[in-house]
Amino acid sequence: MTVTSDSIYQTGEYVEKNPTYHVEDSTWKAEQILRLMRQNQLQPRTICEVGCGAGEILRQLQTQLPANTEFFGYEISPHAFALCEPRANERLQFKCEDLLAGPTPNFDLLLCIDVFEHVPDYLSFLRGVRSKARYKIFHIPLDMSAQWVMRGRPILRERDQAGHLHYFMKDTALATLRDTGYKVLDTAYTAGAIDHPRSLKAKMASWPRRLMAKVNEDFVARVLGGYSLLVLAE
Repeated sequence: MTVTSDSIYQTGEYVEKNPTYHVEDSTWKAEQILRLMRQNQLQPRTICEVGCGAGEILRQLQTQLPANTEFFGYEISPHAFALCEPRANERLQFKCEDLLAGPTPNFDLLLCIDVFEHVPDYLSFLRGVRSKARYKIFHIPLDMSAQWVMRGRPILRERDQAGHLHYFMKDTALATLRDTGYKVLDTAYTAGAIDHPRSLKAKMASWPRRLMAKVNEDFVARVLGGYSLLVLAE
């Protein structure tokens, strides 16, 4: 991951717009990760998260996984790292450094949760993290829905508020992983817009998605949006 001194994660611009570093979403994200792990019978002893933000996803996982599991979080933002530190313990360590900047242990499982859409050279980043663990779990926002493309403003909002530089639909997300050397083992949609809408307007919009998803979830993700893609890869 290329980090420059004027990065929004270094200057504090990102934390000004996202002061919690999305801690409020962490329990839900951890549940999605655990579901995919159990579905594929993954029992890692060491778990690393690159771009771990406030570290709450790892903390939530620690409460659900065996007591001999060790957790490591890497975060380039000093502001996010300050949120990580109170969560550290004997089996949960955080480092304020770039995972790709030097040698690291080889982990059983690497988590890349809502990260590479923020990275300018995301292809090099994906090639770089591939060797850090046998298994990788990605969570990728699917910003390229028909509704969002037609409206325009939601994508620009994600660029301004969330720092997204690249925008994916399911097909291009999976193609990106395959093009950078990954073998995709399993995938699942996650429906943040349905599971935990954040406003009354979002709650009202969740009902058409919920009803249509019972018939064709792929169609809803492509047309209405509000979905991300969870991917297990080697």
